[in-house]
Amino acid sequence: MNLRSRLSTLIAARVVIGTLLLGSAILIQISRPGAFPVDPFFTLIGLTYALSVLYLATLRFAERHPWLVDLQFGLDAALVSAFIHVTGGIASNFSSLYVLPVIAAAMIRSRRVAFQVASLSAMLYLALVLVQYVDVGLPELAKRFTPVVDLPTLGVARYTVAINLSGFFAVALLAGSLADSVRSAGARLEYASHEIRDLRKYNENVINSLLSGLVTTDADGRILTFNRAASVILGIPSAQGIRRDAIDVLQLPADTRTGLASLGDARTLRIDTQHRTGDGRSIDLGLTASPLTFPDGRAGFLYTFQDVTDVRRLERNARLQQRLAAVGEMAAGIAHEIRNPLASMSGSIQVLRHELTLNDEQAQLMDIVLRESERLNETIKSFLAYARPQRFALAKLDIRRVVQDAALLLRNSSEVQAHHAIGVDVPPDPVWCEADENQIRQVIWNLATNGLKAMAQGGRLLLTAATADDGSGATLLTVEDQGRGIPPEDLDAIFQPFHSSFDKGTGLGLAIVHRIVTDHNGTINVSSRVGAGTVVTVRLPMRGTSPVISPTRESEPQKVLV
Repeated sequence: MNLRSRLSTLIAARVVIGTLLLGSAILIQISRPGAFPVDPFFTLIGLTYALSVLYLATLRFAERHPWLVDLQFGLDAALVSAFIHVTGGIASNFSSLYVLPVIAAAMIRSRRVAFQVASLSAMLYLALVLVQYVDVGLPELAKRFTPVVDLPTLGVARYTVAINLSGFFAVALLAGSLADSVRSAGARLEYASHEIRDLRKYNENVINSLLSGLVTTDADGRILTFNRAASVILGIPSAQGIRRDAIDVLQLPADTRTGLASLGDARTLRIDTQHRTGDGRSIDLGLTASPLTFPDGRAGFLYTFQDVTDVRRLERNARLQQRLAAVGEMAAGIAHEIRNPLASMSGSIQVLRHELTLNDEQAQLMDIVLRESERLNETIKSFLAYARPQRFALAKLDIRRVVQDAALLLRNSSEVQAHHAIGVDVPPDPVWCEADENQIRQVIWNLATNGLKAMAQGGRLLLTAATADDGSGATLLTVEDQGRGIPPEDLDAIFQPFHSSFDKGTGLGLAIVHRIVTDHNGTINVSSRVGAGTVVTVRLPMRGTSPVISPTRESEPQKVLV
């Protein structure tokens, strides 16, 4: 409690004591009329109230001017002396009031000030007694306020004075010691409170600084604490999670309660699950649940979890890279082993086709052989284009022009039907990129033709080029279709060679796109909704970053520019 608060309490105590004295005076006057002068007594009580008002007015200056506080104790001792004087002096029943300012001085100021107030009280009390026993020639006004009482003998007076003075100093000593002990205990308590508060803040900062979500629950599974990482991962404010069922908030499987009930003290429960966040994202959640015992002996559970979506994606990418590397090692050998005999067979068939006289059925069979040989040759050529290291002719180019040229070629190609629409969305300013123009054309063409094939029933194909707005200077190429979409279980395999969902596809178009983009240190992100369409975004950085493929499992809203 600060000085102003303690002084306010002291002022209130003065008012209460003054009121009690007023009541006591009224009762005494009723029971024993003339026991003491009424007018001076009530005047002193009024003076007490007036001084209390004055003390309140100067309260805001007390901390800067401690002498104002000491002055209050001196005035209190003087007022008590006046009360004792008008109520009989040594014969007064109110001499014990002297101890009140002494105690107040000890509690509010210090033991030294308490002894000073006790000394002042002793001198004033001695002066009152001397005036009663020694004729010092008091003025008429003072005599008017001096009651006429039967004084005890000198021996009794000495004994009474000694007892009172000893009491004043004893109270000063005891109250001072007690006040010092209280202040010392208060200081230790305040220090301990600061330590506890700092420790609590430290623990809260540690918990909130964790990158893993941390949730504690009671035995019934109701959430008690919810750290900052949990709020970020789950996409909900902490306040929305408190007191809710953890199974519902974390979207855990229904059999989780059974698993938790069977946990021992040293066991944990590991769960990997899909979670739909509060802001609509779908993430992979890796969670561990373990028993928790609170300091008061209550039981509960501790949940720690992380967003492992990126980890799972990297694992898928690593598996894909391994498969692609194995296929690439076989590509060159297979191509050379097949292509040379195929060329000989195709040439021989062409010679025979022109030199032999064939009927219609034989001629048709020859044409089928030649056509299939050509298709097989094109497949091998695409395979070699995918597997064979390519030489880049890096140059600074405006991606807008490449996109617009590709759109023009598509509109005039056999891939586009009457129910198809080709759209281009590019900014008015150049979109510069350092890349191999022919390779980038190949990327756009392969992605665009795939999009057209996916829109067998018609739709709009949108080609977009822009500069990333994250300050990296990277170039973003987007091909968006309104086709049949890709099922989530097929996303992992779309860049694998010979994986095609189209009847006449070789399965090498996206594999070639992947190789070109990774050779440019770029990234590919694919998002798709079955029945709604697919969006493929290619990011080409200005300078080398690690190649990453990021097929996105969750369904994402499609952006269609009209």
